[in-house]
Amino acid sequence: MEIETQALTSCEVAADGDAISLGFVDSNGKPATIRLSLNQVGALAMTLPGLIDKALQTRFGDQSLRYAYPLASWVVEQSSDPTQGMVTLRTVDGFSVCFSIPRDQQSELGEALVAQPAQKMALRAH
Repeated sequence: MEIETQALTSCEVAADGDAISLGFVDSNGKPATIRLSLNQVGALAMTLPGLIDKALQTRFGDQSLRYAYPLASWVVEQSSDPTQGMVTLRTVDGFSVCFSIPRDQQSELGEALVAQPAQKMALRAH
């Protein structure tokens, strides 16, 4: 079954924290809700940024395009695992993502941030 939506109307967390509900209005004007488990929401959150980039690249025929969020603030914290730190990036509108980051990568990231940008940036993945 394919459902086309007109509007997202609500986003709620279940009382026990095990699920998230997304309310919307379908293309016929009828309200509907989809309930996703915490694991499903995590998988969706990991998938959406790549899908957004792919849609943008397809729409404009340019593989170099990325959907970029303006950074408003960041926080570096210690994880409960002493070999890991945590970096949270946040936008003005409240969107945030927290990454765990090993100590050696923290140093590499710091060096990359202070280095002079090259003419053509190379993507470095870990």
